[in-house]
Amino acid sequence: MLIREETEKDFAAISALLSSAFETAPHSQKTEHLIVDALRQSGNLTLSLIAEEDGELVGCVAFSPVKINGANSGWYGLGPVAVTPDRQGMGIGSELIQSGIRHLRANDADGCVVLGEPNYYSRFGFAPLPDLKLDGVPEQYFMAFALSDQTPRGKVDYDPAFYIEPTA
Repeated sequence: MLIREETEKDFAAISALLSSAFETAPHSQKTEHLIVDALRQSGNLTLSLIAEEDGELVGCVAFSPVKINGANSGWYGLGPVAVTPDRQGMGIGSELIQSGIRHLRANDADGCVVLGEPNYYSRFGFAPLPDLKLDGVPEQYFMAFALSDQTPRGKVDYDPAFYIEPTA
């Protein structure tokens, strides 16, 4: 498996993969592909990695800046992350997440947050931080991973792309 940064030729395949991977996800509004497109168009897609096997796109992960207390923070949001439905559970998502965290660390990021399943993301070092909040989300599902000694306090805001309304 090859993990690499996206290129323009990958955009359509990433969009298709995100659509299919989240098609039956119970907590999804089915806008993940729109989120990544909007982040890319606004210049706020800090890192987009893809996993390829035999030249086929089998997974992707995105990282974008988050604001804390309304200010740029050196912290990033992980997501969305997706793997083709027929390859889920094979460690592809884990490899993408670990590669992304290594990239953030190498580029002096202070930390990363994620909204998701605690049992899955805790294996990468994510845990709730009592002083870091995302409005409207139960504490156990909003987790952080400090990459420096700069652990902030306050309210986290994702990029406006994350608040795209689903289309009918």
